[in-house]
Amino acid sequence: MALILETQETRDNLGACPIPSIDLNADIGEHDGYDFSTDIAILSVISSANIACGVHAGSRSVMRRTIALACERGVSIGAHPSYPDRPGFGRREIGLPTDAILTSFVEQVESMMECCELEGARLRYVKPHGALYNRSARDEELAYLIAGIVLAVDSSLVLLGLSGSFLETAGLRRGVTVAREAFIDRGYMPDGSLVPRTTDGAVIKDPQFAASRAIEIVTQNTLTAIDGSRITIEADSLCVHGDSTNAIETVTAARNALEQAGYTIAPFAE
Repeated sequence: MALILETQETRDNLGACPIPSIDLNADIGEHDGYDFSTDIAILSVISSANIACGVHAGSRSVMRRTIALACERGVSIGAHPSYPDRPGFGRREIGLPTDAILTSFVEQVESMMECCELEGARLRYVKPHGALYNRSARDEELAYLIAGIVLAVDSSLVLLGLSGSFLETAGLRRGVTVAREAFIDRGYMPDGSLVPRTTDGAVIKDPQFAASRAIEIVTQNTLTAIDGSRITIEADSLCVHGDSTNAIETVTAARNALEQAGYTIAPFAE
């Protein structure tokens, strides 16, 4: 079943006051070994790390080093598989046949699991990257197949997907543990999908504005879409893109705002 933030109602019978928590995640390891300093700074703030599987970015050596850095900081480790499209950073829809997508997906997750084992770590969850993430959010058939792969590779893995998307519902149908994700540094369409990166307003560059969106999501379960309408967003994890120029400032501002609001930052998958 999907992970749900703890509420007062769920704790009343236990006679204890709730301590609300939320996960902060970021995409990291998306380089060829030249940007560990940025990853280290981000890892010091987040609670879950979506680590590139060496296809859209990264490499086996970067994967292992990033895993080790995450372990040192108690950050939950996730695989971030993508389309095999390094020139496009995995953010282009390349029309790959479903069989090829799934074969690559399995290889990437298994590669991340092997790297985790070599570093004495454990893979906790899987989150598709870029165009594959967006397609699995709207393509019910692909979402169902991806959920099945995650279940087959390791039934203990959590599937992290866009809140309210087909990936969420497909995971639940397949019996996969699902965590719902929201983006504080991306614009939303009125239907709950992300604004395409080719459109103005797709990327939120103001760290304080992104932090205010984090508060809106966790306290009200809503978010203001690009047209000004308010949409319902229920999230177990909030994402900041690690390759953004202001990623460190954004995730730091979000963490500070959430903690000031009384939230504990904690992994959704431990």
